[in-house]
Amino acid sequence: MTTLAATETHTVRVRLNGRAVEGRATPRMLLTDFLRHELHATGTHVGCEHGVCGACTIRIDGALARSCLAYAVQVDGATIETVESLAPERGRLSVLQTAFQRHHALQCGFCTAGILMSLDTLLGAEPDAGEDRIREVLAGHLCRCTGYQPIIRAALDAAARLREGDADA
Repeated sequence: MTTLAATETHTVRVRLNGRAVEGRATPRMLLTDFLRHELHATGTHVGCEHGVCGACTIRIDGALARSCLAYAVQVDGATIETVESLAPERGRLSVLQTAFQRHHALQCGFCTAGILMSLDTLLGAEPDAGEDRIREVLAGHLCRCTGYQPIIRAALDAAARLREGDADA
């Protein structure tokens, strides 16, 4: 068995938001720090660093994950999607992001990236998700500013528009 020295750095290669990228990480570097400081994907926020608040939620190989609970070296070779991946093209927001804007579903914006990732994943898997299911998903996120009602309205609006095929909502 090989042990890694805590200060030794390793090349970590990932597919980030559709692009092959690489950076250097020590064995104890959290994935959040790797994304933000090595790969400059700053949309992923660092909140509680205990996996409770949900601000750092991303997708690793298609599954939702708290990036503060993973080490960068663990994702070598993985496909990672962050909030930056949601916009269909530069300068254009996704249906969900537009709904958040329309319903004022963000205040300080700190929790928004993680919430968007969770809701995007939900609506991709369950386009008919109703309010109860949306609330269940939001239970894994802490937001101190909005009271959640605008977030729920935005998610329901986005779900309806996606079902109607309104990609320019």
